[in-house]
Amino acid sequence: MIDLRSDTLTLPDQAMLETILGAKLGDDGRTHALERGEDQTVNELEDLAAQITGKEAGVLFPTGTLGNTAAVLAYCQAGDKVLVDEQQHLYISEKVLFDYNFGQLQPVSYPHDENGLPVLEKIEEALKGGNIRLVCIENTHNFTGGACIPLKNMKEIYELAHKYQVPVHMDGARMFNAAIALKVKASEMCRYVDSVMFCISKGLGAPVGSLVCGNQEFILKLREKRKLLGGVMRQAGIIAAPGLYALRNNIERLQEDHEHAKCAAELIQGLKHTHMVGQAVTNILVLDVNELGLTPQEYCRKAEEKGLLIKPVLSDKVRLVFYKGITKEDAAEAARIIRELDKR
Repeated sequence: MIDLRSDTLTLPDQAMLETILGAKLGDDGRTHALERGEDQTVNELEDLAAQITGKEAGVLFPTGTLGNTAAVLAYCQAGDKVLVDEQQHLYISEKVLFDYNFGQLQPVSYPHDENGLPVLEKIEEALKGGNIRLVCIENTHNFTGGACIPLKNMKEIYELAHKYQVPVHMDGARMFNAAIALKVKASEMCRYVDSVMFCISKGLGAPVGSLVCGNQEFILKLREKRKLLGGVMRQAGIIAAPGLYALRNNIERLQEDHEHAKCAAELIQGLKHTHMVGQAVTNILVLDVNELGLTPQEYCRKAEEKGLLIKPVLSDKVRLVFYKGITKEDAAEAARIIRELDKR
């Protein structure tokens, strides 16, 4: 069975797991200067994350959802308007920020073009309308097939938002995939956002964890929100040690996943009833299978019967995600199954 449901299925290798045994542990929730905890390994990971993103400080979270939630709440209060992409993950899937019973924020959406890039004119229209507290972007963009926002576009969004004195937060769950695809450093991307969340538990291969980075004033507010949301951990060095290994060893390796995704994409080009959303630029492929007369759930069941596990996304698409442990041969076999399913 080839499992392409998500890169969260990436497993840590032996070398990564062995880092846990020597990790220096402490109570990350027992804070001192700058509200930092006593777990030395967590502190080391947060420092490395800040260095890589070019920000002043970072905070470890158990999940990306919690990281995004705390970050947005560090900027906003109940009732505030937040500008989000119409298919942004924190809006479509995470939802808690815009739930009437929890975050109570008001989403204002902007569209993206056929390449998954935010439409700048629509962002400006919303900002001109007033009362926008925060602009959120997603890079890479999950539901448009792992599309990347180039630096030029990020700079334009950042400068436009700051013109209206509105900060920018980036859901960079797969930020390093974007950096590899765009051939830039993560710090170059992060120059054009005020804060960023990225995951170490997807293609980077760590078992657990995400980090949020920003300036020190923001980080102090962020730590308050993390505690309020129950995100403070104790001997979290057992999470941080694999994260350190991931950031030091697994970033460049993401290129392999991109190549395997492109391999599969090339093999399913030109199918009669199955169409790819966007282009294969990182490790995600999103397919439109509506012409087959199947729901995404039905399509995924048929794929599983043939040996391919994939996931329905949105209301009418399916998604394939490539990650460490998935080979070029796996990619070719996945494409063969998709070609077979395209025949009616």
